[in-house]
Amino acid sequence: MDWKSKVVLVTGGTGSFGKKFIEILLAEYHPAKLIVFSRDELKQHEMRVSGFDVPNLRYFIGDVRDQDRLRRAMHGVDIVIHSAALKQVPACEYNPMEAIKTNILGSSNVIEAALDAGVEKVMALSTDKAVNPVNLYGATKLAAEKLFVQSNAYAAGRATRFSCVRYGNVVGSRGSVIPIFIKQRANGKLTITDERMTRFWLTLEQGVRFVIHCTEQMLGGEVFVPKIPSTRIVDLARVIAPQAGLDVIGIRAGEKLHEVLINDDEARSTIELEDMFVVQPSSALWFGHAWQDKGVPLPDGYRYTSETNPQWLTEAQIREFVAPFEANSAADF
Repeated sequence: MDWKSKVVLVTGGTGSFGKKFIEILLAEYHPAKLIVFSRDELKQHEMRVSGFDVPNLRYFIGDVRDQDRLRRAMHGVDIVIHSAALKQVPACEYNPMEAIKTNILGSSNVIEAALDAGVEKVMALSTDKAVNPVNLYGATKLAAEKLFVQSNAYAAGRATRFSCVRYGNVVGSRGSVIPIFIKQRANGKLTITDERMTRFWLTLEQGVRFVIHCTEQMLGGEVFVPKIPSTRIVDLARVIAPQAGLDVIGIRAGEKLHEVLINDDEARSTIELEDMFVVQPSSALWFGHAWQDKGVPLPDGYRYTSETNPQWLTEAQIREFVAPFEANSAADF
């Protein structure tokens, strides 16, 4: 795919993912036009004055809850990357209707606007919390995944195609535990919810490059899942503050001990490639199954979980993940 000829719109363009995506796309892929779609004028201003101010970059104030505004923003757009979401688990639990309006109804609006505008490709960002969800955030992202996958059927004769990328915890996203541990280190005690807890990890740049890679390859109907390493939260804590004590406060509502990126039911329709898995829609035989001969089917009962993942971060790799945050922390003093 030639990005140089494409007009690209990013919902949630001022968020952690959006900014990194825009940075990499501008530096390496040089799209014809890149549109930042977000609802916060201050964040757009701060982004512009921090260096994101080039002739082919546009800033568009709007909310994914507003379908008319999305239709206007998508006029002439070729590619949409949908990263706008309410993602803080406690905030979603306390404000359930707000999470539903943004994550589910907002996703529906993105789909409708993309269909009406004749957008070529729409890639939505999902999360491991959408698999066997135990909190509202995960449930809204599961619903959003279903919307994007099944909307390929609604496209009918239109060119528009929809797919999803699903991955684990992003180092560097807002709410990441690493800056919290670095702050707590000064007090000599780090709080963790359970010593057994494990998580999938990848960097913001890895997430962005995976989304770009999958957008280039998508045919419509797939959920792309990268092969990424796991780490134990207690190992992360010990690397950041080896001398600090650990205060185990107990698992919180809506939190899992281990995350799942592919469950055993999905495994039946999933194809494994060298660097990723492709989950094909099990309920639709007329789209999304073009990957069948490009990889290897998963064995019956397979589950891709952070606990049983064969790939684990070493102590040295954890230090590499943490290093940028250490530098930022030092710069703040």
